[in-house]
Amino acid sequence: MVPMTDSLRELAQQLQQFANERDWQQFHAPKNLACALVVEAAELLEHFQWLTEDQSRSLDSARHDAVAAEMADVLLYLLQLSNALDVDLVAAAQTKLKTNALKYPVHLARGNSTKYDEL
Repeated sequence: MVPMTDSLRELAQQLQQFANERDWQQFHAPKNLACALVVEAAELLEHFQWLTEDQSRSLDSARHDAVAAEMADVLLYLLQLSNALDVDLVAAAQTKLKTNALKYPVHLARGNSTKYDEL
């Protein structure tokens, strides 16, 4: 299933073509894609390791570009996983937002980082 927005649909199609041209579909089992996604997320996190909160909010241009590249890797693997499992990411995210709105009502959660089951 292709994500709902045109830009995500186009990106997913480009990614599919990229993988098909290289005959990589044989390696793209959901398990492998999930593992690759976690590895890329860890590489993203590595750029923030040891930074203070303020430093993480004001990255120099080289680090900003490196973070953007890792974020792109995470997005691309997530798109591949969504295609492999026939998940519409936009619909799933909208459902999750509705679920979270019920778990974290504004009057209890505003300005509060407490987990929903402790509000």
